[in-house]
Amino acid sequence: MGQTALERPARVDDQLCFALYAASKALTAAYRQALGELALTYPQYLAMLAVWESDGRTVAELGRAIDLDSGTLSPLLRRLEGAGLVRRERSAQDERVVRVFVTDRGRELEPRAAAVRAGVEAATGLSTEEFVQLRAMLHRLRSAIAVATAEGITSV
Repeated sequence: MGQTALERPARVDDQLCFALYAASKALTAAYRQALGELALTYPQYLAMLAVWESDGRTVAELGRAIDLDSGTLSPLLRRLEGAGLVRRERSAQDERVVRVFVTDRGRELEPRAAAVRAGVEAATGLSTEEFVQLRAMLHRLRSAIAVATAEGITSV
């Protein structure tokens, strides 16, 4: 009788973590290549997406939206500001709060970035339905793992 996956020795290809890692690495590399024409890094692209989505977000909101801490996000925003794509503005009510706004130059980049996304998504070879399902499953997985981690994952 054959062994179940839990009974046989662990194999790299059987690991969900490896499948996600390898797929993420390949997807990020595809974006990196395509974003080179826009002079954006992948994290800068994510920040721009979040600002395009909701212009005037605070730096803290932006960090939560793209899952980056302020130590990583602040220099990234400085570079985007230096490139003329965003502007940062301190709140008059609370100087600790900084809002990020897209500039005209940044807004002009949005359709080109959308074309990059469309190209990379097409390169996945997934149908629209498969793509939507996979994305939904990954969001669900991320949420479930976050909860499990907060509660403390235990071994059997």
